[in-house]
Amino acid sequence: MSTLTDHVREQTDLDRDQIAHLNRLVSEWGILADFSFSDLLLYVETRDGGWLTIGQVRPATGQTIFATDFVGVTANDSEVSLLAVAKSTGAITEGEVEVEDMTDPSRMLAIPVRHDGQVIAVMTKEWVELSGRRPGELERVYTEIFDHFVDMIVDGEFPFSARVGDSSAAPRVGDGAMFLDGDGAVRYVSPNANSALHRVGIQTSAVGLHLAEIGFHDGPVRQAFERRVPVIEEFEQGADVTLLCRCVPFLTAGQVSGAVLLVRDVTELRRRDRLLMSKDATIREIHHRVKNNLQTISSLLRLQSRRLTHPEAVSAVGESVRRIRTIALVHEALSREPGDDVTFLEIVRPLLRLAEEGLQSPDRPVRFTVDGDGGRIPATIATPLSVVLTELLQNAVEHAFGEGSSGGSVVVRLAHDDDHLTITVVDDGRGVASGFDLEQATGLGLSIVRTLVTTELAGTIELNPATADDLADAGLGSAGAHGTVVRLRVPTAEE
Repeated sequence: MSTLTDHVREQTDLDRDQIAHLNRLVSEWGILADFSFSDLLLYVETRDGGWLTIGQVRPATGQTIFATDFVGVTANDSEVSLLAVAKSTGAITEGEVEVEDMTDPSRMLAIPVRHDGQVIAVMTKEWVELSGRRPGELERVYTEIFDHFVDMIVDGEFPFSARVGDSSAAPRVGDGAMFLDGDGAVRYVSPNANSALHRVGIQTSAVGLHLAEIGFHDGPVRQAFERRVPVIEEFEQGADVTLLCRCVPFLTAGQVSGAVLLVRDVTELRRRDRLLMSKDATIREIHHRVKNNLQTISSLLRLQSRRLTHPEAVSAVGESVRRIRTIALVHEALSREPGDDVTFLEIVRPLLRLAEEGLQSPDRPVRFTVDGDGGRIPATIATPLSVVLTELLQNAVEHAFGEGSSGGSVVVRLAHDDDHLTITVVDDGRGVASGFDLEQATGLGLSIVRTLVTTELAGTIELNPATADDLADAGLGSAGAHGTVVRLRVPTAEE
């Protein structure tokens, strides 16, 4: 889909600053459509003399007259005549135009968009006149506010060139609007804005008074008048109500001649945010306490192992300690990160350090390294996957680098796509025996790995002798082509 910038660069000779000015206008003109109760379109003159529609916005306060998207469409003859006059004279031009698929003619107000003294585009307000109905006070005031914006567009004062707050989350016209004069006194309060005042306990009519006089926080208004740029501010009005306000000043010859203040009650949104933050903090605290409890259990088991004399019992307790510490590492990572996902690499690195501390010996040095990035995975997957990796590392040390060997290297390679995580563990040890079948393996470690991967994680696992290519890919060289490679692939999307 072509953007405004794409259309302008392809069809016109406007420079970067002029294109940026048009992009700022399009990012702000939602409130203009709402105040005018009309559709707004943005046109630029092309190199061949035609006029191209590069932007369109519909009002949220009224009914649109255009069901069709006209972006990328060339203006017809009736529209071109008004657009050309507006650009050549630099003055607002109004007239009747014909629109495709519309039986009744519509009215167009062509507004020249000026930047650095030059008309670079024309914004149009388009509507169908309805007879027999007089506009109410709200419509008259909103139309006057729109006229202020139009004057600033023609003078090149709007959109504002200074960097202002993000307007995408700012209040809209329908949330509530107040019209202020050049001294900051309130001229008009919309019904929704009046309701917001009532919710904060202000029953007095604000018309003719300054906001501070009725006890309403006027920080956004004072800043907008002083800095002459729009100001967005969120504040607590009273003990129970949180308001989000945006004040847009009107400039005439560089001086503030008035402003519009948009008000939105975000109390319920912030209450939900606080609940979510509290829930997240509670969950992380639980993970922290679980980690501490697991470490306590691990310490107790180590104390118990010191009283044991049978080698098999000592070995079994040591393996249990490593598995418990592995699970504790996952809870430690979850206690640091918000949400239910965890960066898998932040678990793998401590696991490798744990393996270096507990599995190798001075006469059998083993170097552990990790390559790649496993991305973020759900906590429900991270725990069993960490146990699997611990068992694979222990299996590599015990069987690839047995007693009397000179040690070697173990490389853990991580790769992930949108739905799956692939873990490859490669060592340059003695390699698996010929005819080895993982499905027939009876060792506790490999039985745990096979069960967790295929049953709990719904993944696949392969264990084979390492080829020269496997060793080369892992950075272990290819001389002799000895070693073992374990590949497992698990889905990371929770059902």
